[in-house]
Amino acid sequence: MNWEPMLAPYKQAVEELKVKLKGTRTQFEHQSSHSPIEFVTGRVKPIPSILEKAKTRNIPLDNIEKEIYDIAGIRVVCQFVDDIYTIVKMLRGRNDFTIVEEKDYITRKKESGYRSYHLIIEYPVEMIQEKKLVLAEIQIRTLAMNFWATNEHSLNYKYAGEIPVEVKERLQRAAEAAFKLDEEMSKIKHEIQEAQRAFRRK
Repeated sequence: MNWEPMLAPYKQAVEELKVKLKGTRTQFEHQSSHSPIEFVTGRVKPIPSILEKAKTRNIPLDNIEKEIYDIAGIRVVCQFVDDIYTIVKMLRGRNDFTIVEEKDYITRKKESGYRSYHLIIEYPVEMIQEKKLVLAEIQIRTLAMNFWATNEHSLNYKYAGEIPVEVKERLQRAAEAAFKLDEEMSKIKHEIQEAQRAFRRK
């Protein structure tokens, strides 16, 4: 398979979506004193990871673009849980892409303890010869959820997806502690935002 031309529109989609969402963050800051977006990152899935996923899910190579949704991945990280739903609502109102699926792993967390909100979108990329529709995944999560998920990802990599039971249990407890932190922070959200506003005015 010739990977470079195949992945080119995904790279373009990631760059464009990052610019657009960072622009949205700036607009929020201008219009109100609080932006629900803390920061935005993005990546194109490495080729070995694409092949591994295709193998695990029995996806033929010529079906990769239709069946692997996260070749292009965007992550939006927020301070508070309700910021996540503010962003989801805002993304639903956009007309530069189509949302094809939503997965709320916050109200229905994964067994591992993983929490995040996923949107699968169909994004049009203007190529020289054609307009190409690519699938991309937008993950929206809090700083605490992101901290937990980053560490879980590293452990999954270390143990090749077979995390020992004791470590798994510790991870689940850590996930609950992270969510408890999010809940407590939400209760003092207004005080935190007032402090941030005062700091910015200085």
